[in-house]
Amino acid sequence: MFVIHDSAQHIMQTIDDYLQFDRQHIWHPYSSLNSQLPIYAVESAQGVNIRLRDGRELIDGMASWWSVIHGYKHPEIDQALKHQIDQVSHVMFGGLTHQPAIDLAAKLIAITHPSLQAVFFADSGSVAVEVALKMAIQYQAAIGQKQRQHFLSLRHAYHGDTFGAMSVCDPVNGMHSLFTQALSQQFFIEQPQKRFHEVCETEDFLAMQQMFEQHHKQIAGLIMEPIVQGAGGMWFYSADYLKQARELCDHYGVLLIFDEIATGFGRSGKLFAYEHANIAADILCLGKALTGGYMSLAATLCNQQVHQAIDNGEPGVFMHGPTFMANPLACAAANASIELLLKSAWQTNIQNIEQQLIQSLTPLSQLPSVADVRVLGAIAVVEMKQVINMQSIVPQFVQLGVWLRPFGKLIYIMPPYTIKQQELEKLTSAMTQVISNL
Repeated sequence: MFVIHDSAQHIMQTIDDYLQFDRQHIWHPYSSLNSQLPIYAVESAQGVNIRLRDGRELIDGMASWWSVIHGYKHPEIDQALKHQIDQVSHVMFGGLTHQPAIDLAAKLIAITHPSLQAVFFADSGSVAVEVALKMAIQYQAAIGQKQRQHFLSLRHAYHGDTFGAMSVCDPVNGMHSLFTQALSQQFFIEQPQKRFHEVCETEDFLAMQQMFEQHHKQIAGLIMEPIVQGAGGMWFYSADYLKQARELCDHYGVLLIFDEIATGFGRSGKLFAYEHANIAADILCLGKALTGGYMSLAATLCNQQVHQAIDNGEPGVFMHGPTFMANPLACAAANASIELLLKSAWQTNIQNIEQQLIQSLTPLSQLPSVADVRVLGAIAVVEMKQVINMQSIVPQFVQLGVWLRPFGKLIYIMPPYTIKQQELEKLTSAMTQVISNL
């Protein structure tokens, strides 16, 4: 335990000790205890600002990995959690239920596609995907298709870090290639090449159609990140592709699974990204922004066809049940976050963010080091031609008073929806300055 003393000299010393302990003993996402990448200690956060323990303040351009859509320390979500603590912070969901979970399920059913009528609460986005995969296999078994044990996925897809979720991530270019031989073997086709707003042609669907023709008897479901492929490359593709996927799934008896963990709750400009195509999935995964970034919680929704087959088949129950399923605190945060989003002018906010991102970042496409600039909703990506040196670029952003965490060749931004014009300008100006100097 490190004690913070009064003198500035002692404070700096204890911060150094604090960070040194972290580096020696604590793994961070996709990190090594030998890592030389900089790490920063957070003192507090409010609005769109993260305050470091050394006194510096950073404007958060990451919304803590898509999740903190209302900003930090929002009074309405804070109050909802304080109220729930006075009632019950956790109770098992086996044989028991509670108002926050019932209210949240009702909200999710009301705001998603009308066909989605059953809700399973999970711990995290990866687990929501695991649940979706198990639902699909159990559904196929219930209707007499027990041989359908595999999935079709897209190249450059990312669906999570647990073993089932890893198996439907890109097996070659993804983050999990080391585990390929240990994972269930799935089917993959190339990612859609037509950009968002572009019209797909017949040849754009040939790979999917051929895969279904050859292997549909083995495929339980097609899993996709609708419109936006996130951590696999931040690629925005045509809504036409989703429409054709829906038709082919219906024709071959394959369930369509949408992973909206990153895109749900307004990030793409629609409440859910599948709305760009005006279609519905059989199974829908939600997470990240579900609680406004306050608690770990996810949900997997399915239509009546799926849940009735599972409920009426063998063994007559759905085979999953986390210890912290439907945690009351997390459900209370989610209820407050959804209410906050729906009563806000979120569509206008997203449109304003999108326009500012386009105006500020599109000129970067002219730089010789930049391969592409992409903007959709409250997401902007600057793709470089070379892999970025994280050890040098992150401190440059921190020095400019912003928090951005690139990966691979991508420098991207996805701020809270509550960000003000001048705050967003500081973020885009920092991106422009750093990228111009690369």
